[in-house]
Amino acid sequence: MVSVLEAVFLGALQGLTEWLPVSSSAHLALAQYFFGIEADVAFDIVLHLGTLLAVIGYYRNDIAALVRGVVGRKEKEMRYAAFIILAAVPTAIIGFAFRDFFEGMFSNPVAIAGALGLTGFFLITANEAAVKKEAKIDAKSSLAIGIAQGLAVAPGISRSGATIGTALFLGIERGEAAKFSFLAGVIPILGAAALEGRKALFGNVELLPVLFGFAVSAIVGYFAIALLIKVLKESKLQVFGYYCLALAAVVLAAVRMGAMAS
Repeated sequence: MVSVLEAVFLGALQGLTEWLPVSSSAHLALAQYFFGIEADVAFDIVLHLGTLLAVIGYYRNDIAALVRGVVGRKEKEMRYAAFIILAAVPTAIIGFAFRDFFEGMFSNPVAIAGALGLTGFFLITANEAAVKKEAKIDAKSSLAIGIAQGLAVAPGISRSGATIGTALFLGIERGEAAKFSFLAGVIPILGAAALEGRKALFGNVELLPVLFGFAVSAIVGYFAIALLIKVLKESKLQVFGYYCLALAAVVLAAVRMGAMAS
């Protein structure tokens, strides 16, 4: 089990990278690989629930309005809720179909670096290709975003980057692209937590590190969302793309140096 200090570090890392388009799974896997931190399934679930709380808190008004609309059977809100659910379908199919392959990548820093490189190029291209068509979220765009979200199960492929980038390619306004991306992530995160939670039921859980990890990931995640929205409005998404490319290069260099040293 992680210490309190390690919990704070991993919580901050998860909170910062879950919603910024730089792949939280890659950062957590690399941190554990290079720093020797061993976090169990239960702790990983707690961190994801912390960042889920962040997005619920940030979009609380939109979520409340959506729930009221669905309960009141308003067509606009019911359609939007249906699109969120629809996006989860290809995500689940891809996640289950390639689960073993994706899980195998977590212990392979070279594969993670390759995926980070793909994320970097995609973000740079998406930022340059974004057009002001003012397209709306519909069934086709929901499925496309859901497919992108499914591929982002792979460590190194950013979930927010893949979904927001796909939305931008489809001509969806930047703010709307971000909101749908974040809300579309709620169902997969809850689903993954439920599935993986079964593995953690009989594990030994230390309460203090869990509480610190949860709180830090939620707080940092909230401000990370605000930062991404600001960057999107300024049309500077490519900054995260360059970061991913740089991190991929650093990881490959570190792996090569380690291989040479051994």
